[in-house]
Amino acid sequence: MPYELSRFRFTDMMDVRGRLRELLGGEAATLNEAAERAVEFFYRELVDDQGEPACALVRFFKTHPYRDLDPELQAIARTAVPNADTLPDLRCLTLIATRGQEPEWNEPAGSRGHRAIPLTSVEMVQQAPMIAQLITQLGVPIAHVVRPSRELMLDKAEQTHNVFYVERALGSPHIVAQETFLVPYGIESVLGFGGLLASGDLFATILFSKVPIPPEAAEHFRVVGLNLKIAILPFTRKPLFEVG
Repeated sequence: MPYELSRFRFTDMMDVRGRLRELLGGEAATLNEAAERAVEFFYRELVDDQGEPACALVRFFKTHPYRDLDPELQAIARTAVPNADTLPDLRCLTLIATRGQEPEWNEPAGSRGHRAIPLTSVEMVQQAPMIAQLITQLGVPIAHVVRPSRELMLDKAEQTHNVFYVERALGSPHIVAQETFLVPYGIESVLGFGGLLASGDLFATILFSKVPIPPEAAEHFRVVGLNLKIAILPFTRKPLFEVG
């Protein structure tokens, strides 16, 4: 049963929460496998008024310790921060799963610049408008994402179920690649939902929508994000990707 994104209602929200738990209730060997099910669900089931996918692109990100990334992702991170190996407790915003209308948007390896983004400092994050807004609108201090504090983990993990929402993406200072992505693909709104895990790491699913998402529809994704968090929790203790 698809849901018209521009008219996403309370009843849709209630239906989606149950379907997400069912969808992610089975076995998955990696977080990537579980997240792929989620992004495929949102890409397929959120539609426009013609029944076509409403989103050009859906992505699932998670912050993750640099030291625990596989060698390929560590090498990607070092292209941005050559001394990453010397930075204790460095976190990277890591692309775990992706679905979209271009072939290269359907696996993380096809991403050119978003597979492993080192979050070296609060100042660095503030210079990346979309990442900074994503974190703050989700209700998390940037400093906590860069260097998670054990004292805040449980409190914040319970409290943060906000959304990152840009109603009009075109011209927004928070969304880059205006001429190369937003304009050619007709992106109208951007919506992200997620929160903190008990580890202190942040996760977020981001929808790049070709239809306008009104505020009342965006608000329902607070609950969707909470239920996605509950559904993926068993997989966050597993490897990010299949080895080999």
